[in-house]
Amino acid sequence: MEQRAFILKNSLSELETLRERLEEFGEAWGFSPKSVFETNLVLDELVTNVISYGFPEGGDHAVHLEMSLDGDMLHVVLSDDGRPFDPCQTPEPDMSCPLEDRPIGGLGIHLVRKLVETLDYERADGRNILRLSRRVQRT
Repeated sequence: MEQRAFILKNSLSELETLRERLEEFGEAWGFSPKSVFETNLVLDELVTNVISYGFPEGGDHAVHLEMSLDGDMLHVVLSDDGRPFDPCQTPEPDMSCPLEDRPIGGLGIHLVRKLVETLDYERADGRNILRLSRRVQRT
């Protein structure tokens, strides 16, 4: 099983680092460009939420990412010490009503759910721990 881990600061500028790391991992692990793109979309959304909403008091915090590859299944553990938030409990948006009538928010988590096989959350030792798995295509 292949494994990689890295830490991001709680700054939106770190999304570029996230993208670069995913591209490096994707290349090393032989991911298709589509798999790299979709994985980046998922993790960008999740990390953006952590950075934007997890630390209302500010200060320096770290967002930990661990990735492992088992066959064609990518497993990711995302953890942070921000305020508790379980994205698995976010209600599904009402996709039947017109866009202008929909409340703001919720579409990112909806997209994440569509692009992953599993999504599990727990709060342990003052940390949010989000585990996800998604199938990737190899080149």
